[in-house]
Amino acid sequence: MKIVDKIALVLVIIGAINWGLIGIFNFNLVEAIFGDMTVLARIVYGLVGVSGLWGIKLLFDD
Repeated sequence: MKIVDKIALVLVIIGAINWGLIGIFNFNLVEAIFGDMTVLARIVYGLVGVSGLWGIKLLFDD
């Protein structure tokens, strides 16, 4: 597994944990750390989204 794949996987896991916290406890960890839709929070959300798209590629790798 390449380093880019590992980084993408870590970011997807972070996103999944955040969504789990939102769904179960109504607590948004990203906003708690970086603030409500600040530039940093938007960057984190963007990176998690791109990582999710990269994860699609991982499904089809041999």
